Amino acid sequence: MSLSASISVPSAAPAPASTPVQRNEVGPSQAELLDFARRIAEDAPLVASLPLDAQGRTWVRLDGPGGSEAWLIGWPPGTGTGWHDHGGSHGAFATASGVLREDSLAARLPTEGWKTLELAEGVDRSRQLGPGDGRAFGPHHVHEVRNESETEHAISVHAYWPPLPLIRRYSRTGAVLRVEQVERPEDWQ
Repeated sequence: MSLSASISVPSAAPAPASTPVQRNEVGPSQAELLDFARRIAEDAPLVASLPLDAQGRTWVRLDGPGGSEAWLIGWPPGTGTGWHDHGGSHGAFATASGVLREDSLAARLPTEGWKTLELAEGVDRSRQLGPGDGRAFGPHHVHEVRNESETEHAISVHAYWPPLPLIRRYSRTGAVLRVEQVERPEDWQ
């Protein structure tokens, strides 16, 4: 079972007077999205309100800062996203509970015009993110996130700007990355 709902949460503190008005027109920065994700991950009542399901990920949509898209996501043991990108959006995520592993590529991939790509050596990165840990990423980020625990759920907060126009899903065999599917917002909302 997967749950999808929407929750309003305070997005961000008002901008200081020295911040140009047009800041909201260009959207929140990666640092602002990471700050938001960490603050929400520390909101124990909100995190505890997420229904968890042993069979699949659950999520609720949140109001992110500056019109960004945000999600509170529950990860049952052994679940993950598979390799994907964020359709040109930059973003951030933070772990609220449990431990997530992120494998990513330290390479800027072309966004269009390819179906199969052979990756160079040395582009793989891996990190573990426990409670309070987070990371921001740019618009060309390709990664997979998973809960490797055999017994414990994990919960995380994710935020993207601009709101996700699409997600490309990839398969990976060794150094070969292949575009498998393109999802649009109507596929996950």
